[in-house]
Amino acid sequence: MRVVRGEELLRAYSPGDGADKVFCSACGGHVFSQDPTDPERKGVRLGAIDGDPGIRPSFHQYVEYAATWEPIPDDGLPRFEQGRHT
Repeated sequence: MRVVRGEELLRAYSPGDGADKVFCSACGGHVFSQDPTDPERKGVRLGAIDGDPGIRPSFHQYVEYAATWEPIPDDGLPRFEQGRHT
């Protein structure tokens, strides 16, 4: 992943019991999360991307909390009730 604009506005919050949360200090938008033990491993929020990201989902996680009014597509991808732990 590469930030192309606004990197100076990024701030991180480390809750201590999970991934670091990186957000925009100007608007408060959540940009990505990163593994505190491996900062190269990131979870990018697709709302932070303009245009087609060029990749497709490989699994669904936290399906236990999915909204009943927005069904998860029947696309054959693995589903995890909670987070995917690797």
